[in-house]
Amino acid sequence: MILGVSAWLSEKLGWNVTFIRIAFVVGVFLFGAGLGLYLILWLVKMFSK
Repeated sequence: MILGVSAWLSEKLGWNVTFIRIAFVVGVFLFGAGLGLYLILWLVKMFSK
C-alpha cells in the first residue's frame, strides 16, 4: 500500500506481504476498520524507530 505498513508488518511477523495486503483490503470492505487499523499501525511504525 502507500505508507509501507504492509511490508513493515510482514517483516515483523514473518508473514507473506500479499496476505497482509489482502487482509487490509478485506477489512476495509467488510468491516470498515481496515483503514483505521492501517493508520494506527503507520503511527506505530513511525514512532517505533
